[in-house]
Amino acid sequence: MSIENYQELAAVAASTIAEKSGVNHHDIALTLGSGWAGAANLIGEVVAEIDAADVPGFSAPAVVGHGGKITSIKLRSGHYALILGARTHFYEGKGVRAVAHGVRTAAATGARICILTNGCGSTVQDWGPGTTVLLSDHINLTATSPIEGANFVDLTDMYSSKLREIARSVDPDLPEGVYTQFPGPHYETPAEVRMARTLGGDLVGMSTALEAIAAREAGMEVLGISLVTNHAAGFAPGNLNHQEVLEAGRAAGPRISRLLADIIGKISETELQ
Repeated sequence: MSIENYQELAAVAASTIAEKSGVNHHDIALTLGSGWAGAANLIGEVVAEIDAADVPGFSAPAVVGHGGKITSIKLRSGHYALILGARTHFYEGKGVRAVAHGVRTAAATGARICILTNGCGSTVQDWGPGTTVLLSDHINLTATSPIEGANFVDLTDMYSSKLREIARSVDPDLPEGVYTQFPGPHYETPAEVRMARTLGGDLVGMSTALEAIAAREAGMEVLGISLVTNHAAGFAPGNLNHQEVLEAGRAAGPRISRLLADIIGKISETELQ
């Protein structure tokens, strides 16, 4: 598949979303990771809910705890948000283009702001399960990039300092940290987590960085927010399992959903006018 073809696929997917939702233009895109799904019910009026498998380039989610819908929501400001509930992870083996397809489609619908959320492990002792962290930067340890060809995208302000400032105006106590994306699907070993910590990684997970790079290539501003669901291997008191991650997400769900909804409301008031 050529570069033109993956761009065309995003355009076709955006056209399909417009046809099925009746909304020709979306202003903001959200990818909701583990624990974050409840925010979709708080940010505005649901206009349309589309099965992801019915949109070209998307497929049903492969991970328990992740939704399979693409939702169009009318915000209280009158703008529209696109909720991408069908995240493709790099470890699914579908290729980095599939990972980037969601944010590229969102950009093709007109979205200028991309909010990426996730559940992750923490290498910071004080950041236990339930801690919400703004991403200030990332380390990409997947050994790949969604960008193809001689397209040298500047990632200096990878996670928008302006959007982070807006988020802190909603909650001044939000800490900031560096997210490290590993390829997965296995959890990281204690030695790998120590490596990430030595490199400057405060958080570890299996998503977000590749999507963020693709979003910046598409010209979107990116806000990244992580929910700590566990201490990472070697920092945790015991072994890790996905069920505990889901349980931590459910416990924090109402609080972080309200936080995200308030941040989106502030962004829509100040940045989408």
